[in-house]
Amino acid sequence: MDMGNKRMAVLVGCNYPNTRNELHGCINDVLTMKEVLVKRFGFDLKSVQLLTDAPGSVVLPTGANIKKALSHMIDQAEAGDVLFFHYSGHGTRIPSVKRDHPFRHDEAIVPCDFNLITDVDFRQLVNRLPKGASLTVLSDSCHSGGLIDKEKEQIGPKATITTNNAKVPSQSPKVIPFESILQHLTSLTNINTSDIGTHLLEFFGSDASLKFRLPPLERDQFESINPDEGILLSGCQANETSADMSPNEGGGKSYGAFSNAVQMVLKEHLGQLSNKQLVMMAREVLQAQGFEQQHPCLYCSDQNAGATFLWQPEC
Repeated sequence: MDMGNKRMAVLVGCNYPNTRNELHGCINDVLTMKEVLVKRFGFDLKSVQLLTDAPGSVVLPTGANIKKALSHMIDQAEAGDVLFFHYSGHGTRIPSVKRDHPFRHDEAIVPCDFNLITDVDFRQLVNRLPKGASLTVLSDSCHSGGLIDKEKEQIGPKATITTNNAKVPSQSPKVIPFESILQHLTSLTNINTSDIGTHLLEFFGSDASLKFRLPPLERDQFESINPDEGILLSGCQANETSADMSPNEGGGKSYGAFSNAVQMVLKEHLGQLSNKQLVMMAREVLQAQGFEQQHPCLYCSDQNAGATFLWQPEC
C-alpha cells in the first residue's frame, strides 16, 4: 500500500455517566489518542472526529451516530487513504447462530444508547473501503477479539503469554453482560422475548445492526475480501474482558488498560512499528502490570500484520 493521501479518524469514548455501567477512563483514552494522531501520525485536527458522552456533548456516541461517522469517513476515502477508528467503552457477546464459532458468541460494542454495533457491521464497513485504502480499528472493550467478522487471526487465543504476580490497581471490566442488555432493551420495548434482535429492531428500526436487519442467507454473503484492508487491534480475546483503570493513589487519571499500554509502547518507541510489533509489545506491558486475563489480539491480512501501524511517516 502506498503512503496515505488523507488521514481520517473517528474516536469514541463512552463512560456511561451516572449509570450502573459507569466507566471512568474511556474519554481520557480517546483524548490522548487524538493528541498522538495529530502530533505523531500526521492527522489534521479537522479530520479527527470525537464522539463522547461527556456532560455537555452535542453529538452523543449513539449507535446511529457512530455508524454515521464511520460511514461518512469511508465515503470520503480514496486509494491510499489511512482511516482509523478508536473505541473505548463497553463490549458484549451475543449468542451466535454460526455452528462453527469457537466461542458460540458474536462480538459487539455497546454505544451509550445500547444500540449494538456488531462484527457484521464492521465487516460491511471494511468491504466498502476503496481499493488501496485501509481501516484500522483499535477496540479497547471486552470480548473485542474478532470484532471484524471473518478477519484473519494473526495474534489471538493460540498465542500464549506467561503470568506474574504484579499488583494490579483498582479496575472494572469493560463489559455489559448479554442478560443486562436484554433486560434494558425489554424495559424499552415491553416485548416478552429473549431474542435481542426483536428488541433492537422494534426500538431502533433501520438504525439497528445489519446482523438483525438482514436475512441469514444475505448476511452470510458478507465474506472477507481476501486480502482486505481491515486491521483490528483488540484489547483482549473474544472470551476475555478488558480493564478500565481507576488509580486510587496519587490522584492519577483513569484509563483503559489496553489504550494505556498502546500509548506506553508508542512513547517508548518513537520510530515505526508494525501492527504485529505494537500488539505483542502491548501484551508484554499488560503482562508486566499483572493483567493475567487480558491478551490483546491482532486480526488482519498477512501483509498488514507486518505493515507499519497507521502508516506512520518516517522520521
